[in-house]
Amino acid sequence: MLKLPALERLEEEFEKVSRELRVDVPRDLKTAAAHGDLSENSEYDAAKQRQSFLQARASQLSSRIEALSSLKLDDIPRDSIAFGARVTLEDQDTGEVVTYELVTPEEVDPRNGKISVNSPIGRALLRKEVDDEIVIDLPAGTREFVVTKLLTLHELLEKVD
Repeated sequence: MLKLPALERLEEEFEKVSRELRVDVPRDLKTAAAHGDLSENSEYDAAKQRQSFLQARASQLSSRIEALSSLKLDDIPRDSIAFGARVTLEDQDTGEVVTYELVTPEEVDPRNGKISVNSPIGRALLRKEVDDEIVIDLPAGTREFVVTKLLTLHELLEKVD
């Protein structure tokens, strides 16, 4: 069964966080507690804060993993722009060509063309096809694009295999 790359990364991080919670933090707490008076023990306080942070992160990761795991790849369109698609656009005014990949919030990296499906551009692209014109309202003004190329998530995952 195909697995989303974002899901794999989240699961790896969850394993690291879980290991640190099970192994490293208890060891650090035990070491710090051995130093005596806990009311003035900065090492103990730091270990407790780290434990709280890791518990919160583990909970957050667990929720995202559950949400992404429930995503059915068969429900993602194969013929139009949707989550996971890589799309090339041409600006109708300047002729500038840009490529975006619609990703989860954890993967957003605008410098590398990875934008959230929930961003203004991401929302405007959803369900569009090659040769469709798109008008996007941005803080810098309205821009018009045409979709020149589309690789769906399914096509991208097939290339990885």
